[in-house]
Amino acid sequence: MGLFDRFRKVENRNLENPNAPVSADDFLQVMGWGDFVADAGVTVNTDSALGVPAIWAAVNFISGTLAGLPLEVYRKTPEGRQKIDNKFSNMIGTNVNEAMSSFEWRKYMFEQVLTGGRSVTYIERSSAGAAINLYPLDPTHVRVEMLQDGRKIYRSFDKTYAATEVIDIPFMLKANQHDVRGPIGTNKDVIGMAIAATKYGSKAFQSGGIPPAVLQGPFQSGASAVRASDDIANTMAKLSREGRPVMALPLGHELKSVGFSPDNMQLLELQRFCVEQIARIYSLPPVFLQDLTHGTFSNTEQQDLHFVKHTIKRWVEQVEAEMNLKLFPRSSKQYVEFNVDGLLRGDFKTRMEAHATSIQNGIRTPNEVRDAENLEPMPEGDNLMIQGATVPIASQVGGFDAETE
Repeated sequence: MGLFDRFRKVENRNLENPNAPVSADDFLQVMGWGDFVADAGVTVNTDSALGVPAIWAAVNFISGTLAGLPLEVYRKTPEGRQKIDNKFSNMIGTNVNEAMSSFEWRKYMFEQVLTGGRSVTYIERSSAGAAINLYPLDPTHVRVEMLQDGRKIYRSFDKTYAATEVIDIPFMLKANQHDVRGPIGTNKDVIGMAIAATKYGSKAFQSGGIPPAVLQGPFQSGASAVRASDDIANTMAKLSREGRPVMALPLGHELKSVGFSPDNMQLLELQRFCVEQIARIYSLPPVFLQDLTHGTFSNTEQQDLHFVKHTIKRWVEQVEAEMNLKLFPRSSKQYVEFNVDGLLRGDFKTRMEAHATSIQNGIRTPNEVRDAENLEPMPEGDNLMIQGATVPIASQVGGFDAETE
């Protein structure tokens, strides 16, 4: 082996992480999109987990909320910040590529994060280096590797991307900084319990709500016992179809239950507990999963504030930081920012009160408020205003000193 061959071999070993599994099954397990067997004895994956109504509601609610927030581009100036309206801002806020809207991209991105645990988007750049399109990649086919110098690379099929070419949004990173902990895979036992409870309830209703039973009697042989068991099963199915509650047994025979009824198993309480556990997984107040068991007028409003302050704030800041890191040079004065005020668009009374307060206290001009409501600007509407009744104490008649004297 020559000198240059030895250097080439070392470089190849640096590009591959020997600890990263390469088989399809192991790879999907590590990435969070594989099948997991829960302690409840059911298979848990993204598709089966989304069959649980609470997870379906949580994923759709959070992803839809974040996708609906206005995403705007600003530039830092000595006077403050300036909103940018150009091709780049149109791409970020309206159409990320020729076939996908910004809403669709962000909803897909968060759906992947909230299920498998990661979203990866390729950034297409112009010859000048400016981002011109964003293309989401299928995260189940993306393999992330860490080089020995600390840099990340992303492999998708036969293509390799540098970290600067992708927008990577993980739910939670493992200690190696490239594999992820997905909410479904990490909490497979809780989700498996919810799936098992749903399946048990379906089977209970399928049999008319009758739990499994054992038939005792003076059977002459095994064959007669099998025939009697078949007769009982057919009779129970017929009674269930006809809605008849009474079944007669021959003298000397007894039918005993060997399972628990849904009531004895506290099936409803178990399903409600699973909803609460799923709400904890996604840091989502239960009221947003349609669980109003402990909801009151006052604490429901507080849960709404909790959702904005803690759940939405965490995702908004993570996405903003990643996009600003990957879309702009470090020296750039431009940045993207979500307009969280968009959450108030559905509450007209609260929105109007907020606008009135901002105008009366000189925070926003009337035209800035009108622009937020998609209204045309008005003449003289660019001036900051303040309530005329709010004046310094010393300006009152006689002054403060006169009163003290």
